[in-house]
Amino acid sequence: MREGAHPGRIAAIPARKTPDRPHGPTGSPPYGPRRVGRKSTTREPIIQEPETYDPEHPAGFEPEATRRDAGVTESTRANRGWWDRNADEYQIDHGTFLGDDRFVWGPEGLDETEAELLGPAEELKGREILEIGAGAAQCSRWLAAQGARPVALDLSHRQLQHALRIGGSFPLVCADAGALPFADGSFDLACSAYGALPFVADPRLVLREVRRVLRPGGRFVFSVTHPIRWAFPDEPGPEGLSVSASYFDRTPYVEQDEEGRAVYVEHHRTLGDRVRDVVASGFRLVDLVEPEWPAWNTSEWGGWSPLRGNLIPGTAIFVCERD
Repeated sequence: MREGAHPGRIAAIPARKTPDRPHGPTGSPPYGPRRVGRKSTTREPIIQEPETYDPEHPAGFEPEATRRDAGVTESTRANRGWWDRNADEYQIDHGTFLGDDRFVWGPEGLDETEAELLGPAEELKGREILEIGAGAAQCSRWLAAQGARPVALDLSHRQLQHALRIGGSFPLVCADAGALPFADGSFDLACSAYGALPFVADPRLVLREVRRVLRPGGRFVFSVTHPIRWAFPDEPGPEGLSVSASYFDRTPYVEQDEEGRAVYVEHHRTLGDRVRDVVASGFRLVDLVEPEWPAWNTSEWGGWSPLRGNLIPGTAIFVCERD
């Protein structure tokens, strides 16, 4: 068994470089309407234990939103803390949409059952698959149901506690996506649904690590907020359809405390940047999927809505292969 991969408990690997998973630009959640989705055992309260006091960020703390530079170390520290503090609320708000064992690529609701971006479900049996930025490991749970052998990795220990709460027989690993604790060629496939890539200062670091742990011919599929969304206000109504910022401004979005310390960081890359990152990291780009907004999804939340979704793309999914 690979280092740190122990079913039934969280293997804590010291994070060294990058983060693993929050939401879209200016704080919009990555997954959608609470009433849409399949079965879920997510109910409040999520985990029964005393609330931990954070002396640096006491109750009522409101971060300041800004745009400024944020490096690898600062981004990692901020996003690890953000997810540990907000994992419970996230699972309450989005657990129904995500389900317990559903593999959804983004807020539009594109499901791997229909998309088959990793390949036909019948061909996943026996495949070793790494999920990066797994959260409560809903995607890994779906993969396991297809007969695959997934490993769910996340930077946030609290998110993985939710994976333990829901259950599953696959390994959970708490580690940094930019320093994967696995040997070269450990996996057949890798996937990440809104995990890691939007939140790291150096996406090529993550991509090269993923390539390293994939076997020749392995596929990596990842989804992120579509880069064009960074040019528009994060609003679901008509005001969210007017360009308000430069698409080419790559300055990170940062939420910081009174001392100027980042508590959440998200990084912007243009579509061209993403393609160049993929190719420079040794992958071949097989497909770029921009899911259309489905008619069944009538809910609004954050900056996501049928109005915007029918006019501008919200998610970009990169299908990459290692030669």
